[in-house]
Amino acid sequence: MRKIRRRRKLSMTSLIDVIFLLLLFFMLTSTFTRFAEVELAAAGSGAKATDARPLFLQLAPESVRLNGAELTLEDLPAKLAETRGEAAEGEAPQPLIVALRGEVSAQRLTDLLVALRGVSGFRATVLGAS
Repeated sequence: MRKIRRRRKLSMTSLIDVIFLLLLFFMLTSTFTRFAEVELAAAGSGAKATDARPLFLQLAPESVRLNGAELTLEDLPAKLAETRGEAAEGEAPQPLIVALRGEVSAQRLTDLLVALRGVSGFRATVLGAS
């Protein structure tokens, strides 16, 4: 008569250990990079009151207007630097009010904020679309 062999139940403990080791390995060998970031601050958060007259920028899907004068997005940093002049060290940033016109895409607004990041001495406040 043949002896009946019973199968042993497999233990899941070793499988779980291997999975955790693989997870730990991949987490430690991965690189997490930020491709691009744009700093946003809530309106009025740490803003100092200033007597400087604010600049008004209108952002439309096809155009950009600074105080009524039409510009391109590429010319905007140079025009803002020219408007600001040589600001004194520690001087409060000049307010820049950005109004969105029409159906402005999120990418268009991000492009504007990236362009504004290259110019110092301004505090941008983005208004909602009208």
